Amino acid sequence: MDVPDTPDERQDARQHPEYPVAWEADVVLRDGTTMHVRPLRPDDADAIQRFQVAQSERSAYFRFFAPVRRLTDRELNRLTHLDQRDRVALVAVRPGVDDDGRPREDVLGVARYDKVSPAEAEVAFNIADAMQGKGLGSVLLEHVAAAARERGVRRFTADVLPQNSSMLAVFRDAGYAVSQHLDDGVVTVAFDLDPTERSREVMADREHRAEARSMQALLSARRVLLVGPGPVGPAGATPEHHLAQRVVDAAAADPGDTRLTVLGAPGPVPDAPGLAVAASWDDALGVEGGANGAADGGAADGGAADGGAADDDADEGVDLALLSVPPDDAVDAVRRLAGRGVRGVVVLAAGYAETGPDGLARQRELVRAAHAGGMRVVGPASFGLLTTTPGARLHASLAERSPRAGVVGMFCQSAPAAVTLTRTLERRGLGVSALLSAGHRADVSGNDLMQYWQDDARTAVVCLYLESIGNPRKFSRIARRLAGVKPVVVVVAGRSGQVVPPGHAVRATRAPRRLLDEMLRQSGVIRAENTHQLMDVAQVLAHQPLPTGGRVGILASSAALAALVAEAAAAAGLVVAASSDFLPPDATDEQIAHVTDALYAPGACDVVVAVDVPVVVPRTGAVARAVAEAAARTGRTTVASMLGLSGLPDELAATGPDGTPVRIPAFSTPEDAVTALGKVVTYARWRTEDRGTHVRPEGMDARRARRLVEGWLADAEGGDGRVLTQDETAELLDCYGVRLWRSRTVRTADEAVAAADALGWPVALKTASTALRHRTDLGGVRLDIADAAELRADVERMRQVALEVLGEDEPAMEVQAMAPVGVPCVIRSGEDPLFGPKVSFGLAGDATDLLDDVAYGIPPLTDVDVAAMVRTVRAAPRLFGYGGAPEADIDALEDVLARVSVLADDLPELASLELYPVVVGSVGVSVLHAVVRLRSGAQRADAPRRALPG
Repeated sequence: MDVPDTPDERQDARQHPEYPVAWEADVVLRDGTTMHVRPLRPDDADAIQRFQVAQSERSAYFRFFAPVRRLTDRELNRLTHLDQRDRVALVAVRPGVDDDGRPREDVLGVARYDKVSPAEAEVAFNIADAMQGKGLGSVLLEHVAAAARERGVRRFTADVLPQNSSMLAVFRDAGYAVSQHLDDGVVTVAFDLDPTERSREVMADREHRAEARSMQALLSARRVLLVGPGPVGPAGATPEHHLAQRVVDAAAADPGDTRLTVLGAPGPVPDAPGLAVAASWDDALGVEGGANGAADGGAADGGAADGGAADDDADEGVDLALLSVPPDDAVDAVRRLAGRGVRGVVVLAAGYAETGPDGLARQRELVRAAHAGGMRVVGPASFGLLTTTPGARLHASLAERSPRAGVVGMFCQSAPAAVTLTRTLERRGLGVSALLSAGHRADVSGNDLMQYWQDDARTAVVCLYLESIGNPRKFSRIARRLAGVKPVVVVVAGRSGQVVPPGHAVRATRAPRRLLDEMLRQSGVIRAENTHQLMDVAQVLAHQPLPTGGRVGILASSAALAALVAEAAAAAGLVVAASSDFLPPDATDEQIAHVTDALYAPGACDVVVAVDVPVVVPRTGAVARAVAEAAARTGRTTVASMLGLSGLPDELAATGPDGTPVRIPAFSTPEDAVTALGKVVTYARWRTEDRGTHVRPEGMDARRARRLVEGWLADAEGGDGRVLTQDETAELLDCYGVRLWRSRTVRTADEAVAAADALGWPVALKTASTALRHRTDLGGVRLDIADAAELRADVERMRQVALEVLGEDEPAMEVQAMAPVGVPCVIRSGEDPLFGPKVSFGLAGDATDLLDDVAYGIPPLTDVDVAAMVRTVRAAPRLFGYGGAPEADIDALEDVLARVSVLADDLPELASLELYPVVVGSVGVSVLHAVVRLRSGAQRADAPRRALPG
């Protein structure tokens, strides 16, 4: 029996109680094509047999240590009937057809493991000959390792023939600590599955290359197919007709270097260069399309296997498809494109997730079909994409005109946002290298474009207009790496990032709004407040060098204006240089030259703001020319606000000593100029600072913590998790090197005295009630109790408080030995469905509870991130000797914070953790109380395996 082909049949297969649906994923391979990975099912037997028969004798020998050409029925049964716990197999599949033209799924790779002990399994791989060298083995290793960890396996072993160098390289290059030895002609490989810093780096690097290559294939497309809805019917034109007609009209006006073929034209197609009409799918895809569409993901005839542009001489075939058809027809269109060398599909029409659950299901089916066929999806409801590469301009967009060429890579989501951005770019004269609108971003997102733009020599500045962020952890990781080499400017709609537009499939979040701000700060991106400010900052970055410092020299047309600019500069974090000056309205050319030369003298300042707003005497342009020439001559970062000038005017253009043209961006107000400059200076400073290394303190046992958590959750009733006891909490924290001060729960004075005798005097007495635990003002805490008489009296007073405030006549209390004096702090962590693990820090008491004076971080954190969290809270001076107090042990505090961040990063099951108070003394810290709540961990958006959304 072959693989189910209809959605209903596939759903029935997935509903088998042992079938782990969560292991299904779409992946990007090294060549930028996509593929579906899923658990192996019993009904895959025929596909597995075909896969084995098609393998070369060499590949079969490497897998089975014998020239197995065909599997016996018994072998097939053993290989395909699995419990998906102790015996697990994953397959990589793509759609194919049988000899009669009926659809089927073809297996192109298999990864499996069989447990040999509760925590160890033997792993094996078999990759189709045509897929070897495309990174499929590495992808399958990531996925089968993730599945094994979920099933409690902590170590893989494998037997590999010495000649199988490719498989040995897969293990060796994955970043794990691999051991191997040769015995009786077989290499035995073994490695632990816990992710390491190196394995994470390897995965991120492979992910970067693969996703960049997939974007390169889209943006270098030359042969574009527009699939329209056909002629307008009696009912009139639909939105799909209007969208398709706009694409045709734009291509007729300016096709760029794109050859556009129209199938299902909404009306007459002009006879214009670069435009063609196809009468059928066969015509559209080329007679050779089916024969040359390689099932192994290779390029069709004339396509570029490495994701580059198609051969100019190849008229047949399609690189990129634009769909402007109703949603019900889109999936069929995508399936027709599969296997034809098409690398991407741009869905222009709406009618998907924004319409409700049925629309979301249609959207997911479309994405699955595209990924299975090796294609990426841009949209739905996309404005399209375009590039300005000389000689290879791509126009696959609803834009009436292409923007001018430049160095800004522009990404947005909704089509209305793209319209606003393209018009603003045109008005300001700001050029782009590429512009892509992801619509509902069902697949391609800003993360993919950042991966591509990192290595794109034509893109120097990256601008993102984000209406939602689907995977903040991945965004932060990619943006941080990209921002280290190129500036990234980001606008988040709604500022909080918690607005989810219709059609965007985004996980709900319970995170505070400030967490997004911290994530962006941690990533090193430049946060713009709106589109206007995005363009302001982009103008500076695209046409001026990065500043070398924050000393600003001001040249103004009046003393009053100079004072106002100086105030704005201070508010933007800049330091006004002594070289600042102003010019009188009737300044001569000699005066202008003298002041300008002084301002641009070596060492006079780092950046310049030039403001020329005459009141009566008309502006002559002399100041603009002098400033432009000085900026070009010295290479000093300069911005201007001059009456009548905006964007990138010719009046503020000059040529540098090396012949390079330089343009000074002009702003409508001095405040806009200074604000943009301040953000650029802050970014330049971040580029030069030490960004630290990921924290991983010594003395931690993540494997022991994992075993404990799994055991506690297995014992939990109802599946809602549980709150750990004090002993369990202490044991979990001990796994990460955090010592919890022990306390004893009491209800009577006699019990309190006995506890104090056991713990040692002096002691503290606290109510166990969460409402009073930290309220010394209400009598919920008594400190420095020296003897039994004092303790008995405090017990009675606390019982009275509990009765008056809580209505409890026998309250639970805690007795604890007194810790060294210090500054009380609070450290919390939790697992958010969208952001994943988050950590917060603040000083205990009103600063945290009333004023929300809290710093946030998203693990994994670096040592620099940890230090910044401690220092950025407004009450931080209390830790550094405020008011003559001794300085707290900051190193010890940062150590605890770092350990908590690693704990949160390691354990998705950690629903919440609170260390309150953490008393930071002059030497060491004391964690006096902790509450931990666990729940079964959901799959994180940025899991330790590569997978596409959808």
